[in-house]
Amino acid sequence: MTERVQVLVVGAGLGGLSASLFLAQAGVEVLTVERHAGTSIHPRAAGQNWRTMELFHWAGIDREVLAVSPRASQGLRITVATSLAGRVLHRLVEDGSEFDVSATTTLPAGMAGQDVVEPIMLAHAEKAGARVRFRTELVDLEQDADGVTATLRHRDTGERSVVRADYVVAADGGRSGVRQRLGIGTTGMDALSHCLGVVFDADLGDRVQPGVTDLFYLQHGDFTAGFVNTDVPNRYVFAPDYFPEKGETPADFDHDRLVAMIRAATDLPDLRPEIVWTGSWEVAARLADRFRSGRVFLVGDAAKVTPPTGGMGGNTAIGDGADIAWKLAAVLRGEAGDALLDTYEAERRPYARMVVDTSLHNMKQRMHPGLDVSGITKAEDPLGIALGFRYRSTAVLAEEPDDGERVEDVHAPTGRPGFRAPGLASTVDLLGHSWVLLCAGDGSRWEPAAASAGLRVDCHVVDDDVFASRYGLAKGGASLVRPDGVVAWRAKEPVEDPAGTLRQVLDAVLSR
Repeated sequence: MTERVQVLVVGAGLGGLSASLFLAQAGVEVLTVERHAGTSIHPRAAGQNWRTMELFHWAGIDREVLAVSPRASQGLRITVATSLAGRVLHRLVEDGSEFDVSATTTLPAGMAGQDVVEPIMLAHAEKAGARVRFRTELVDLEQDADGVTATLRHRDTGERSVVRADYVVAADGGRSGVRQRLGIGTTGMDALSHCLGVVFDADLGDRVQPGVTDLFYLQHGDFTAGFVNTDVPNRYVFAPDYFPEKGETPADFDHDRLVAMIRAATDLPDLRPEIVWTGSWEVAARLADRFRSGRVFLVGDAAKVTPPTGGMGGNTAIGDGADIAWKLAAVLRGEAGDALLDTYEAERRPYARMVVDTSLHNMKQRMHPGLDVSGITKAEDPLGIALGFRYRSTAVLAEEPDDGERVEDVHAPTGRPGFRAPGLASTVDLLGHSWVLLCAGDGSRWEPAAASAGLRVDCHVVDDDVFASRYGLAKGGASLVRPDGVVAWRAKEPVEDPAGTLRQVLDAVLSR
């Protein structure tokens, strides 16, 4: 018997669970399958930037994430050094106070690891109606004009089943089998480095600042490595490079060798670390040539693989899932035309390029000074990437002239279409659940226009000078904000026919 579902999500990592969560909360029937036995059990992809916490706020999980990440409120230090007590080469972040984003968001960042965030996302996705099956892998996929037929296999029993879905979200990682089945290539750089991941317990005394996120990039004479504390007291992650071209494999790094390296990294020659877990991975920088193939969409590492320098990979995956979710929901509800789904690639692929290239610049500065970054785009300000990003697509009615920049100054947000709607105290709880029309001071003519729009458009009057300034509106003007909190269009001044104008705008940005 063929099972019927609106959206099949393949993969239950950060990207897949984000898509599942936001789809289910939008009322979409979603089935998520994951080949592993459960969510991540190790604190990889730690840290939630302000944009991610904004999405989590709208999903109703931000407080839970903050509760499992107490270090977020205590500060952040990022250091490039020869060892924990050695020569400091660069102090990239002193205490986190450098990150003043108060002009565009009232929400804090988080520092929770993937191992504690994914269970929260999973629980809320299931609460909203998503069905999630672990130890289940996709073994075949065929699509036609009306939908996608997927064959699934349970990894324990070998039992096969068939699912018919309107759409598929492929969130199955950097070696995505779905991407390969679709014949979608990737461009970029493979094997930038090979890393070991070592989780260990030890008392490091004053080598690491207590209570804060203390991240080191170590350029030791004998190795390069990342080093960071975790939310578990006296637990750390040590991630040194190894070199296959020199004949090295992970098997060469036995317990005694790892202990010696940890002692060298910490400058504690008598340390007796308890090694909890080890693993390995390849650092690469690759971007899928396409993010859409018919009714299938790539998110997270299936769409791009980025070096971990900068902590943007997991945040980007969550953003991908949220973006495709609201667009699929709009099409499935009949509110938008199919061309709205093309804006997923139009908006998220340039963003992914910016993330990958900035991470490569970071990698050169922090870990590998000899890395050749010629030929890639410039590094962008991390605050701009998180909160000042710009979308260009048919789902935005941009204002001219276009200055060509990919991000704007988060200290002076403009409220222009294509950028995030500034998350002020007066607006943050109004956004993120539907289309929203924010009116400056006077909504008497916009309220009936929103009521007659033909879909849910929540209209709110904000009589606040800070709001009007940040959104670039005169009294009687209005800003139309998409369900993802991005400004789709604005009328800086009152217009003659609000109802007709709003209908025309929605027809345009929803491709209907």
